[in-house]
Amino acid sequence: MTQTLPFTERTIDPDKLMSFVFRAVDEVGATLNTALVVMGDKLGYYTAMADGTPVTPGELAAQTGTSEHYAREWLNNQAAGGYVEYDAEARRYTLPAEHAVALADPTSPAYLAGFFQLALGTVHDSDDIFQAARDGDGLGWHEHHTDVHHGCERFFRTMYNGHLLTEWIPALEGVTAKLEAGAKVADVGCGHGASTILLAKAFPNSTFVGSDYHAASIDIARERARAAGVDDRVTFEVAPATAFSGSGYDLIAMFDCLHDMGDPVGAARHVRNAIAADGTWMVVEPMAGDRVEDNLNTVGRAYYGFSTLLCTPASLSQDVGLALGTQAGPAKIRDVSTAAGFTAFRTAANTPFNNVFEVRP
Repeated sequence: MTQTLPFTERTIDPDKLMSFVFRAVDEVGATLNTALVVMGDKLGYYTAMADGTPVTPGELAAQTGTSEHYAREWLNNQAAGGYVEYDAEARRYTLPAEHAVALADPTSPAYLAGFFQLALGTVHDSDDIFQAARDGDGLGWHEHHTDVHHGCERFFRTMYNGHLLTEWIPALEGVTAKLEAGAKVADVGCGHGASTILLAKAFPNSTFVGSDYHAASIDIARERARAAGVDDRVTFEVAPATAFSGSGYDLIAMFDCLHDMGDPVGAARHVRNAIAADGTWMVVEPMAGDRVEDNLNTVGRAYYGFSTLLCTPASLSQDVGLALGTQAGPAKIRDVSTAAGFTAFRTAANTPFNNVFEVRP
């Protein structure tokens, strides 16, 4: 059986149509699950279930000080989505060990709770993005829901904890030795300072300057540096990427932020002026290929979503508004560095979520 749409002569395959309808229903369930994962994170449901002990809704509610009505519906949703397992005979729910690693262990490189928080905060501001798309305007990072700021740091911090010291820094020519001896380092677009503090703890002979235009993030970074006991060698400042202070830096790092900048070429030129003659600019960007077809995959889909709702609007809200996009790819990042006067560019490392570029004067 076939039918035609009234406004075209295109033939409809009913099986393909229903396949898409059920996929769409699954997508709506996944959209709602983003909020429910954040709910489980913020209410402590995953933490309470992390040891693998099967629980009833009443037990989970009692352990977390929440309503049994909400705990019951939440558990059933999580069971339907395969996030927890349900024993119909015992009427108990269990969080598998592998899922606990991803949802309840902040020290794990597979920890994803922050990723969901970032996504939820991003869609929270969707009405503003829709209007900006109509008007050709942007929406600044500072204008987003705080779940964006905290979720971003929680998600990318897991990458830095898992890869920065063991893979990314060692992949840069001569940088480890400089840091061990005592280097001058700038972390541009540092946000809450997770990457800055991690480096400062690992390399006590070096000094670090973290900068970000978002004053609220810098306040948090300063507090965390004091708590980590590294504020004797770490300074944080409120400054845009085109005007951070200092010069003669042995290492300048940008973690997952160059594509967000309105004027990435201007920022790169400032890096070129501030870096030592034998210094290294480390640019960590989201995993992407140079062609659209390279990025039509699971990670690319998520990153294109963030690009539409978060990163591109952030760039468009600033001067120049180049809007590289989250999936800029190595060639565009190379073009930015070349335009700024750098002569050496290579991919030093990568993960499923990040490319790490080494740029030299």
